[in-house]
Amino acid sequence: MTEGTKRGECSMGRRSVMLATMLALAAPGTAVAAPANPFGHECRAENGVRFCPTTSKPQRVKSFDGIPLDVDVTLPPEGDGPFPTIVMLHGFGGNKENFERNKPDQEPVAEEPGSQPQSATTFHYNNTYFARRGYAVVNYSARGFGEDTRDPSRLPGSCGDQKVPTETVADRDCAKGYVRLADTRFEARDTQHLLGLLVDQGITDPGAIGVTGISYGGGQSTQLAFLRDRIRNPDGSFSPWRSPAGVPLAITAAWPRWPWSDLVYSLLPNGRYLDFRLSGPTESRDPFGIPIQSYIQGLFAAGKAAGYFCGDALGSSPCDDPSSDLNRQFARILQGEPADASAAEDLERIYTFKSGISVPGPAAPVLCQNGWTDDLFPVSECLRVYNRVRAENGTVSLQFGDLGHARGSNKVNVDRVFNDQGSAFFDAYLKRTGTPPAPSSVTAFTQTCPKLSPGGGPFTAGTWAGVHPGAVRFGSAAAQTVTSTGGNPDTARRLDPITNGDACATTSDETAMGAANYRQPVTQPFTLLGRPTVTARVQATGLFGQLDSRLFDVAPDGTQRLISRGAFRLLDNQAGDVTFQLNGNGYRFEAGHTVKLELVGRDNASPGTAATIGTGFLRPSNGAFSVSVSDLTIELPTAEAPNGGQIVAPMFAIDPAANAVEPARPFILLSVKPRQVRAGTRTRFTVRAVSQQPPPSPSCDPSGTECAVSPAPRRPLAGALVRFAGRTGTTDARGRVSFNRRFGTVGSRVVRATKSGFQAGTATVRVVRRGGGGTTGPRGGGGPGSSGDCNRFTQSTGTQRYRCQRGNR
Repeated sequence: MTEGTKRGECSMGRRSVMLATMLALAAPGTAVAAPANPFGHECRAENGVRFCPTTSKPQRVKSFDGIPLDVDVTLPPEGDGPFPTIVMLHGFGGNKENFERNKPDQEPVAEEPGSQPQSATTFHYNNTYFARRGYAVVNYSARGFGEDTRDPSRLPGSCGDQKVPTETVADRDCAKGYVRLADTRFEARDTQHLLGLLVDQGITDPGAIGVTGISYGGGQSTQLAFLRDRIRNPDGSFSPWRSPAGVPLAITAAWPRWPWSDLVYSLLPNGRYLDFRLSGPTESRDPFGIPIQSYIQGLFAAGKAAGYFCGDALGSSPCDDPSSDLNRQFARILQGEPADASAAEDLERIYTFKSGISVPGPAAPVLCQNGWTDDLFPVSECLRVYNRVRAENGTVSLQFGDLGHARGSNKVNVDRVFNDQGSAFFDAYLKRTGTPPAPSSVTAFTQTCPKLSPGGGPFTAGTWAGVHPGAVRFGSAAAQTVTSTGGNPDTARRLDPITNGDACATTSDETAMGAANYRQPVTQPFTLLGRPTVTARVQATGLFGQLDSRLFDVAPDGTQRLISRGAFRLLDNQAGDVTFQLNGNGYRFEAGHTVKLELVGRDNASPGTAATIGTGFLRPSNGAFSVSVSDLTIELPTAEAPNGGQIVAPMFAIDPAANAVEPARPFILLSVKPRQVRAGTRTRFTVRAVSQQPPPSPSCDPSGTECAVSPAPRRPLAGALVRFAGRTGTTDARGRVSFNRRFGTVGSRVVRATKSGFQAGTATVRVVRRGGGGTTGPRGGGGPGSSGDCNRFTQSTGTQRYRCQRGNR
């Protein structure tokens, strides 16, 4: 979530998270004053625009709850407004100056004289560029950030200096001004409040409001797109968005760059997201995912250094806000399994209040950008938004390339194309001029090596499914064993994205002990363009298992380059078929090379309790386990169409929004009590089924005082057929059915409910050893996208559709 640059220096996604968050910008030069005064701030003409900064703490703008915010506004060179307005939101640990530049096309370059640009992240993406094009531009430091220890008078900050000193309340207005990790009730509301003030002042056109940002700012841009014309109140409810003077407001367009859509899945992926189906309501929390250890620790350290967390100062100590107690939340996540009640509650809060995808209702038009080689927020984050917006008949387009956080290369040619495309997107929706990217379209560039070489492409298509019309498939039926201690620890260490962020780096090819390896010689060159899909049969023994996947390009000289990676959390003692995807890439495999898939039990060189930045990407499991993997097939989506040779018709080039015009079927949510029993103990299980419609669209009453967007009601479902461990039953009028069962072996038992006209639901019972411990995952239930929908997919004969194989859940 880090973004930050000094003027003329490259950092975003290219160096460690801690370094990137601490870089700052030089102060703007002085010039003559101009008449417009946003927030009452004096403006001065400079760089061909009017710059109206906050220059002292008394000038900070009070947000809706009284927290002072450090805000700069840049206006076009002339005119009184109202202007179409763009809010530019910075990265985690950054400040308002991260997207303020002296020149519209300013690019960071290396320090050597005559060096070429090292990135173009802010090329045509800064306050001066947009203001010269007729926009009012808002840059502000998010609450809890923005301190400048070098010169506090130059950069007042939005309570970022509150933690210094800790013995006293440094700024009483800032006592509750701590970082809330992009909470829709606070950070998103800050943006909405500032825009409302500018509308009432006659500076912002209420019908032409755009939001954009990178990383932390990208996640907030996604949230604001889904909030659209609503605010979220501190109690979690929604109300219509109005300016302080009562003007109705709405986001017109959003361009999130490097964003997350589901922050739980980003930080703790469990492998249940598949890009060819719509995400379900419990997908990211059931089961408990695998922490991306190095990034979480790096982010926490960076935020701690640059920001004010709840509990860091007298005004908020001890922290009494569990939703924003980042010190405790980060520590708990890094403890790993098992997922206790505290962890489950934390993940539920993060999903509900800090993830854009959890906000119900239609979104504003979105242009979404992620990086293939971004190990923090990969392309799945935008794809989750893309599938949902299209299913709701909204407007969304995609930008993918070798960019973003480490290991992103941030290719100069790619950023220039994407930034101009983003500018055209805002022009079309905010100024009603020009042509935006076509709705549902995809523009993608491929990774190339060495790092500073131009990205390959662009590749374009009308839909995500259409961008990869072919596939390369390979695998093996033979069983291989993956262990919790398997794999080469040195390879895991060298592939840590925080300390080794070059996506073009290579290691030596190997066949490590305790890992499963699958190889395919490349007989015809092809371009991987999408997310590889793996189907396999597993038999796990032990608790808290995980399959960490790595896809390599093995060159003829015996070196291998990491092309993609992924994570899949196994259920305890899981047996059966699984389907999961790697993060994906755009990458050309040359003839004579070999594609290698490696499955390991830990993508880290250290045990879970000792893992830290530099030891590997994913947190190792707290359990000891082994997994027999058989009948494995991996499908690589390709930019090339089937050619009668190595490239064949794809099984997974599926558009989940293709039938969006059809009414969505209600789904079944299942619960079972008890959820955990000891082996050998006869137990009476009570299964309860409820039905729930898909999330409704919001509706506000004519008075504009209330906005009803509460989740669809859940009702007991009678007549559902429930299958449990070889027994069947039918739910009664209360939606309940009971079973008496005794299980002799440990493992997981699936409860499945079906009914005509409904999407099936599942729940899981865990059987532990006599006297054994362990806990269940953070949530049960079923519904679309839950962990029990289907674990293995196969192509239907003669079609590009898929089906659940052998009746698996």
